[in-house]
Amino acid sequence: MNPEPEIRRLLDVMPASGRMFVKLVSKPDQRLVIDAPAPLPWMSDRPIYINFDLWSRLSRPQRDLLILRTVSWSINIKWFQPSPMLGLTVLGAIGLGVELAQQDFVGIAAASGLSAIALFQIWRSNKSSRVELEADEKALKIAQRRGYTETDAARALSSAIESVAQNEGRMLSFVELLRCQALKAIGGLSPVGIPDELRRE
Repeated sequence: MNPEPEIRRLLDVMPASGRMFVKLVSKPDQRLVIDAPAPLPWMSDRPIYINFDLWSRLSRPQRDLLILRTVSWSINIKWFQPSPMLGLTVLGAIGLGVELAQQDFVGIAAASGLSAIALFQIWRSNKSSRVELEADEKALKIAQRRGYTETDAARALSSAIESVAQNEGRMLSFVELLRCQALKAIGGLSPVGIPDELRRE
């Protein structure tokens, strides 16, 4: 597949907010079909790397829903929204500044550790099943503005998740299984959704 025409097409499919922040990059040497690293707080661009040789094995609806879902997840990563963990990070940073001024190495280690733990928790919350499921749901809403029905969009995204794992030669992860189950329930392929407690993890 020639990357340039497909990148232009995908940019048309993406919402305006995605076109502002996301940069699509051809990466033929990666083993993943699509990869969107969690953006760091100081990054303005949100790169999404695509192996277009593997990408071409997916159907057009699968590609559309996969890019919408990946963009939705990427632009919804929030590092600085008010939360207890953000408060701990700020306190740790302030403490670190004070301890550096006083050259108290035990205090420096404690403040650095507090900030690191809080930042890790923020990063982990951005990778939670709740955030992943919300990204799927947002992608379905955007897809409906692109001419898909909710049912067709859910089926396309569910099959895309399974096809990506197959093309990458791996099993579905636990979160991917949850996502597929939720999407199959929306798509009318399964009468069983997922429990609310799993959504909150």
